[in-house]
Order: sequence, then structure tokens, then C-alpha cells
Amino acid sequence: MNRPPGRVPAGQTRGAGESSQPPEPRHSVGVKDVAIAAGVSLGTVSNVLNRPDRVSEATRERVLKAVRELGFVRNESARTLRAGRSRVLAYVMLDATNPFFTDVARAMEGSAESADLTLFLCDSGNRAEREQAHLDRLVEQRVAGIMVTAVDPGSPRLLEVSARGVPLVVVDRVRDDDALCSVAVDDHLGGRLAVEHLVERGHRRIAFVGGPLGLGQVADRLAGAREAWATAGRAAADLTVIDTPALTVTHGLSACEALLAQDVDRRPTAAFCANDLVALGVLQGMVGREVSVPGELAIIGYDDIEFAGAAAVPLTSVRQPRADLGRTATELLLAEGEGTPHTHRRVVFEPEVVARASTRTP
Repeated sequence: MNRPPGRVPAGQTRGAGESSQPPEPRHSVGVKDVAIAAGVSLGTVSNVLNRPDRVSEATRERVLKAVRELGFVRNESARTLRAGRSRVLAYVMLDATNPFFTDVARAMEGSAESADLTLFLCDSGNRAEREQAHLDRLVEQRVAGIMVTAVDPGSPRLLEVSARGVPLVVVDRVRDDDALCSVAVDDHLGGRLAVEHLVERGHRRIAFVGGPLGLGQVADRLAGAREAWATAGRAAADLTVIDTPALTVTHGLSACEALLAQDVDRRPTAAFCANDLVALGVLQGMVGREVSVPGELAIIGYDDIEFAGAAAVPLTSVRQPRADLGRTATELLLAEGEGTPHTHRRVVFEPEVVARASTRTP
């Protein structure tokens, strides 16, 4: 009975002389195999792969043909070890559950791909120790550069990364010095614009909702809000601050309860939320309790994520130029990694209010 070699019918064992060894694995194709197939030196293959302008078109085409026919795949790990630097950039974001940061990362990825680089994403979860663990591992992996939305942008640990030879750019925050490149949005201005928008609509009692208040972005937005409120001649006591443990929809829902628990005669008529997720939580809570938005409570968020305009009541928001943040951060990082004399830059964008139904004057 004929059967394909190497197969044994169920219930039978191999007879004498039949090999029980598996077939030998096919060895991986290396640079030497490509050189032999193309009839060129190892150095020529290396030039074709890394410096093609140094090789004639005919030779280059012969080598690339051998690469295709042999199925050669370059060993990027080995190349990294030889060169001392990978073709990978990394972004350590503050909170991967926040669409703002994923939008920034998307722009970074586009810029990285244009430079023939790969972007690796990490999430610190707003925890300093987790951020540091990510930074340590990325340095060990010899990434070409790191962008980070830092828990503490003034941390000396960020300087340690740069001192170890890895370019680093701070994203969505600025440092008090010029020791590192940074790109951010003027959050103090954003807070002012949000409250000016509410003042223009006649609100005399407002709430600032968001936290933790120690988070730099939140602190700056609140400071801008207070400045605009005072400039408008409003009493400080008429700006209520509701601190939240995190900037999430869930904590926005909890803040809604806190707002409704206040005496109706003193209850704020508008809420400026430190980000859109919190604002969407407040909005969800109010709609669920049949509280009119903006009739009984106007709501303005911050970031202008995609979901803001698609909410049950389209949400007014302070728009941050997320794509500009991501692209500029990558450009700064690549410029620093070129090895030429480099001057650190601090780039700050201006936000703008996008008015929608949630703050419309009745």
C-alpha cells in the first residue's frame, strides 16, 4: 500500500529502518545566502539594504531579486545591537483610556511611519512608578527616542533618560527649564476661555469639575478659570470646585450627584469640566435624571474628543490641537536624534472653544 513518506496509519508503529526523527527544519536565510545567490560580497548586500545610493542600479536590482526569491527578512534585533540604536520610537501616555491621548498617539504614528520608523505605545496609568518602569525598559531596548506625557514633567528621572543617550520629548506639559524639548497646549488660557464663554452667556454661579487637582493640566485649567471669573467681577464663592479622583466618565457621574445635592437656590447653573470624559459623565447623569441641559445646567468640557460632538446633547468643549501635538512632538524628537548640535525647544499651542448645544443660551 502506497502512502506518503513519513506518515504512519493510526494504531501502527514504524518498522525497522523507518526514521522516527522529524524532518530537518529549513535554516533561516541570512545575508551570506543573499550574497552567494546574487554573486556579490557581504558588504555589497549591506550597502543595498542600508545605503542603496552607494550601489549601481544593476547590482542593486540583482541583490533585491535574490532577497525576494530567497524570502530574506532582515534581523532587525541584530541590526539594532550592531548599530546601537533601533528604528523604534516610543510614547509613554498618561491614560490609554482617554481618547485624547490615543488621538495624539495616532498623529505620532503617522509621523514615525513617514520617517520609516515604528511607534511603540506604553500606558503609565498616571502612576509615577509605572512610568519609570516603562522608561527603564525602553532605554534597555535602545529605542531611538521617547515621548512621554509625564506624571511629573519636572521629574529629574526624565533628565536621567536623556543623559543615557536617549532623546526625550515631554508631551502635553512643559518643564520650568529648557533641559528637554516639550510640546503642550496653554491650559491656563483654555480655562480662561471656557469660563469667559460661560460668563458671556450670563452665568453667575458655576462649578469646576475635575481632578485630582494636583495634576498639572487640571491645576492650570482651574487657575485660568478662576482668573476669568475674577476678571468678570464674579464672587470667588460663586465658583464651586468639585474635585474628582480621576478624569473619567464614572467620576463625572459621581460629580453629577454632588451638583444635584446642593441647595437649588445656590446650585451652579453651569459646569466647566476638566476634560470631556468628566463632562460626558455629568451630561449622562443630568439627562438620566431629566435635568435640562443647558436649560438647568450648561456644560463645557475640555479636549474636544470625537465623542463630544456626538453626545445626546452635543457638548461644547475647549479644543486642543491633538494632531499638531503628536506631529510636533515627533518632529522635535527626530531633530534631536539626528546627532547635530541641538537646541531644546518649548512649543505651546493655543486652544479654542467649540460651541455646541450644551451651553446654548435658552
